Amino acid sequence: MNSFISWIGGKKLLRNEIVERFPKEFNRYIEVFGGAAWVLFQKDRHANFEVYNDYNKELVNLFRCTKYHRPELQRELSLFLNSRELFDDFKARYNIRGMTDIQRAARFFMVIKTSYGSNGRNYGCVKKNVLVMKRYLDEIEERLSNVVIENKDFEDLIKVYDKPDALFYLDPPYYCTEKYYQSEFSSEDHVRLFDVIQNLKGKFILSYNDCDFIRNLYSSYYIEEVSRNHNLVGRYSNKDHEYKELIVRNYR
Repeated sequence: MNSFISWIGGKKLLRNEIVERFPKEFNRYIEVFGGAAWVLFQKDRHANFEVYNDYNKELVNLFRCTKYHRPELQRELSLFLNSRELFDDFKARYNIRGMTDIQRAARFFMVIKTSYGSNGRNYGCVKKNVLVMKRYLDEIEERLSNVVIENKDFEDLIKVYDKPDALFYLDPPYYCTEKYYQSEFSSEDHVRLFDVIQNLKGKFILSYNDCDFIRNLYSSYYIEEVSRNHNLVGRYSNKDHEYKELIVRNYR
């Protein structure tokens, strides 16, 4: 199934490549940088125990409200239209004091769905059917029914859920592209992530942009280069047709 939102750095085009490289046996699956959860949604279930995590509290609130309060969230969404005026209002006010989690989730959802490239900043001027978007939440609720939803820093999350039978999928903000993400991720965080997974009891599979810094940092692990179509081809004629990424694993 597809995710119900788009997100910066989303793995819609790479998810099959990632899942094909999963180990044959694992009993717990943890998405450390969940985002739109394209890899999670690629299957009805990856393991008996699954965890979705993201550091962005508004994103996590949307996932939690979809899981626990889906009818109320749909009811709130039924009051909305796809319009520039509402987009500007929601962007400015969805996190003001006194708003319920459901109200915040609905407004955040509309900001993401109707913004340009899901950047949450600029109105997209694209046709969106709110009724269709609202109905799809039924399927998302069912998929999330047995998923633990967390809002933790990656280091804390990994320490909590690390077991020998665990598989961690990590999709951090790509190196030197951190400005495009809503949550801050510094150069020190990239190194901290590397340090944390050195003593991992379980397995990990990690997606990154192809650059010398990441290749050197993870040189002791199994690195594969993969390519996908560039998202901006068709919009900007000077963009390369392929975007190269790395998939890093501590197993083969």
